[in-house]
Amino acid sequence: MKEFWDNRYAETEFAYGEVPNKFFKKELDKLIQGKILLPADGEGRNSVYAAKNNWESYACDISSSGKTKAVLLAERHKTKLTYDIGDFGVLNYKQHSFDAIALIYAHFPPSKKMEYLNLVNDYLKIGGVLIFEGFSKSHLKFNTKNPKVGGPKNLDVLFSLEEVQSVFSNYSVSIAEESIIELSEGDYHIGQGSVVRFVAKKIG
Repeated sequence: MKEFWDNRYAETEFAYGEVPNKFFKKELDKLIQGKILLPADGEGRNSVYAAKNNWESYACDISSSGKTKAVLLAERHKTKLTYDIGDFGVLNYKQHSFDAIALIYAHFPPSKKMEYLNLVNDYLKIGGVLIFEGFSKSHLKFNTKNPKVGGPKNLDVLFSLEEVQSVFSNYSVSIAEESIIELSEGDYHIGQGSVVRFVAKKIG
């Protein structure tokens, strides 16, 4: 997968655009700034937005091409972020150290998905907020109808609302839904798709 993402992010244009994900932006703007982590943030559109808005912004991804683009984007916005290259499972962030974590289309291999979601829980402080938007298991039919909408083609990589709720059961939930939305993000998220959205505060 590293080679796939390196090749995609090596393209001149930003694969998913330069502006932040709309749902992420809307929810982040409600929060008091602190320290935020964005796993699998690719070319940095979301982590750069956070940094630009006075968050101490951390991003990570397996793609070195993604980091190159993220650093370039941060320079354009006259801001800085910390960007680590590597598998999320081995980066070893400090437990309970982030005020917010955002998983925005952060899809992981089936063998690692639940482990990584549990790591998110470990890294978030009590009182910290999780912002989540990812393709749902219902998304496959949308991808088949319109490949331009993007998203994994492996059902086990996609999310159900129930599995997200089960991992983050120790949270006070403000949004938990599966929705059909219209995507317009760069060249690879175009059209109608099905997503899981989850926003919640860690309380235990």
